[in-house]
Amino acid sequence: MPRKRKLLTQLSALQSTSSFPPFDALENLNPAPDGDSSPKSSKYFVIEKKNSSRLEADFFNQPCISLAKSFLGQIVVRKLPDGRELWGRIVETEAYLGGEDEASHSKGGKQTQRNAAMFMKPGTLYVYQIYGIYFCMNVSSQGEGAAVLLRSLEPLRGLDAMRELRSASRKGPTKPLKDWQLCNGPSKLCQAFGIDKAFDQRDLTEDAAIWMVPGHDPPGEQDVVATTRIGVGNRGEWSQKPLRFYLRGNKFVSVVDKKLEREMAATGHLSCS
Repeated sequence: MPRKRKLLTQLSALQSTSSFPPFDALENLNPAPDGDSSPKSSKYFVIEKKNSSRLEADFFNQPCISLAKSFLGQIVVRKLPDGRELWGRIVETEAYLGGEDEASHSKGGKQTQRNAAMFMKPGTLYVYQIYGIYFCMNVSSQGEGAAVLLRSLEPLRGLDAMRELRSASRKGPTKPLKDWQLCNGPSKLCQAFGIDKAFDQRDLTEDAAIWMVPGHDPPGEQDVVATTRIGVGNRGEWSQKPLRFYLRGNKFVSVVDKKLEREMAATGHLSCS
């Protein structure tokens, strides 16, 4: 027995002085083919961390207006079939509140085959076609038939691919688009990101071709402009409700409310009702 205790003591001492790195350190070891053992990021851990960073169900499960504001500064990621990734920061949104909202596709609580995604769980894409040519991308929120329209993105990564996709949808010879022209409008961002009707009813928390990740610098209330929605006419009071939200001073916004911004500058604050 004394000998056994002695062996156990020696083994314990060896473990405490072991030169093997802890498991966390091993994550960064990925020896190169030439034998270089310097720490490198393992592709397996990179994939795991990337997937874990996507916005999950709890984020989308918000009332429509709250979600429309919360989207500002978040990042849309689109993985193309060839593996390239397109990244764009959300800088402009519109809220459509469902049944009572006269400008909503689901006004009166009417559910159709076209707008079915608006009644699905928060985080579901609702993609519809306008003028028989263009597409617009929305995300469902809390509330029956409520969804947020993504109006404009600030391109961050994959701009050359975005230009290719935009050019393919434009007729005749055209000048190269500037960065701020790539995604400054709901149909433009769909063209730039290759979004069509096939994306309707997809789940942003699970889809392999499109998802969202948190932005690095979320805006404060003082950075957000709340104004009227675009193209909402003859809808009574709903035409004037401040249900469009955008980042003040961002050049990638589709339409700036200069009058409201002057008022904000004069008073030194802004209202996000």
